[in-house]
Amino acid sequence: MFIMERQNKRILLGMSTNELKSVTAELQEKEYRAGQVADWIYRSGIKEIDRMRNLPVEFRQRLAERYGVGRSTIEKISRSDDRTFKLLLRLSDGELVESVGMPYADRFSCCVSTQVGCAMACLFCATGRGGFKRNLAAGEIIDQVLSVQETATREKPLPTGQDRVSHVVFMGMGEPLLNYDATLKAVVLLNSELHIGMRSITVSTIGYVPGIYKLAQEHLQLTLAVSLHAPGDELRRKLVPGMPRYSIKDIIGAGKDYVKETGRRVTFEYCLLKGVNDSDAAALMLAALLKGINCHVNLIPFNAVTGSEFRRPGATKVTAFHRVLEAQGITVTQREQRGEGINAACGQLRRLT
Repeated sequence: MFIMERQNKRILLGMSTNELKSVTAELQEKEYRAGQVADWIYRSGIKEIDRMRNLPVEFRQRLAERYGVGRSTIEKISRSDDRTFKLLLRLSDGELVESVGMPYADRFSCCVSTQVGCAMACLFCATGRGGFKRNLAAGEIIDQVLSVQETATREKPLPTGQDRVSHVVFMGMGEPLLNYDATLKAVVLLNSELHIGMRSITVSTIGYVPGIYKLAQEHLQLTLAVSLHAPGDELRRKLVPGMPRYSIKDIIGAGKDYVKETGRRVTFEYCLLKGVNDSDAAALMLAALLKGINCHVNLIPFNAVTGSEFRRPGATKVTAFHRVLEAQGITVTQREQRGEGINAACGQLRRLT
C-alpha cells in the first residue's frame, strides 16, 4: 500500500478499491464510497479531495483531514514535432522524475519511471549519470500515467480516441525489478483501476535475474523486455557496470523460464553502438545465444547523450545487423525513434534540477 507522509496525511493514490474500503470503514462511511473515491482518483484524475462532488461534504472534510490524493506537480512540458511530449514531474519531497507520452495512430503509450535516478550506471544512458536517489512508490508511478493523460487531454488536435493512455512501458528512469513491490503494485493498479490491458503493459529490466524469476511466478500476461546490449559478458560488464553479478547465460536462462511459466514471448533489447557492438560477428553471436527461444530482438540505435563517447551506427550498419539476425531465424524489430530532439528517447531521461 502506498502510504507516504505529507503534512501528516496518508496518500490515497496507490490504493486499490478494496484497500480504499478500509479508509471508508475507518471513517465510518458506507463501503460503496470506496468505489466512488477510486473513480475520482483513477478515472477522473482529480487532484483535490474537495472535487469529489458526489461525496457528502462532511465526508470530504473528514477524508481531507487525514488523507491527500498524492499527485505530483508538472514542472515542465517539452514537445517534439512527432507529437511525443515529456513531463518533468516534481514529487512531494521535491525530487524530480521524467515521463513520456507517445501518441501513435493506433495507441497512446506512456513511458514511466520507477526510481529517482538509477544505480545501473549504463555507459550509454543519461539516467545513470545522475546516480540513484530512491525508489518510487506505486502511487508515484501511477501518477505519471495520470499526468501524461491529463496533458494529452489538453493537447489538441490529437488522433481520435488517443487522449487516453492505452499502453504503458516501464522503460523510464530506474530498474523496475529492483523496485519490485511498487512495480508489481503499479502494474496491477494499471490493469484493475485504469483498465489498461495486461498485454498492453511492458516491464523492462537490465537483466536482474532474481526479479525475472520472481515476475515469472506472478503468471501475468504482460510483456517482459530484457536489455542485453552485448553478445558477450566482457563487453556487457563494461557497458552495464551496475549489474556485474549475472552473466548473459544467467539472464537468458531466466528469460527462458519466463517464457515457460507465462507462455509469453520475451523481448531482448539491444542498443546499437557504433564500432562497439554493431558488427556482423556480434549479430551472429547474439543469434546463437537466442536460437530456439520464443523471443524477438528489438534493436535500438543509440540516442545521443550529452558528453557520451558513443555514437549511433549509420542506417546501412543497422540494416546489416538486422539482416544477419533475420538470416539466422531471429525475429527482429527496430525501435521507432520518438522524442529524441527533446531528450525523451530511450536512454535520454534524467534527473533535472
